Amino acid sequence: MSRLTLYRDDNPHEILIDTQDGAEIAKALNAVGVVFERWSASATFAKDAPDSDVLAAYAGDIDRIKAQGGYQTVDILRCNAETPNKPAIRAKFLDEHTHSEDEVRFFVEGAGVFYLRLDGKVYMTLCEREDLISVPAGTSHWFDMGPEPDIAAIRFFNTVEGWVPNYTGSDIAATFPKFESSSV
Repeated sequence: MSRLTLYRDDNPHEILIDTQDGAEIAKALNAVGVVFERWSASATFAKDAPDSDVLAAYAGDIDRIKAQGGYQTVDILRCNAETPNKPAIRAKFLDEHTHSEDEVRFFVEGAGVFYLRLDGKVYMTLCEREDLISVPAGTSHWFDMGPEPDIAAIRFFNTVEGWVPNYTGSDIAATFPKFESSSV
């Protein structure tokens, strides 16, 4: 189940909000400019379905988000038991960074946690199957897919070059709980 845990950024032990209510999650994130939605597929498909089948199942929502955000392209990122070098892939996203364009992800399968640092707070957002999150350009954040990721996510891009991480140099990510399972 999706979950939002809100902390002060200087105290990872003081919880300000902890909710699994989708409407409350969306309201809290929308208040700081982050989009959070839940989608359902228009058709069922196998977990190992070709990317084209997955994209077709969500075509209406994909087209809507592309039009709203001016996104030019989408792809599907998969990371699972067959993916080589998972620890290095996980580590790449665990340091706080920003991007020059929005980071938009829709979770087709699996789960991961986006940690968003905004206005002196950290929004620890567990996203799971059927969740969309759109992190605005320039937002300080990090992402944890867990030690044994099994994720398929649709990614939206203005340009591939804009998605390059710009690391902040902060060690804040090390002070917050890691994603070890969907029980975070």
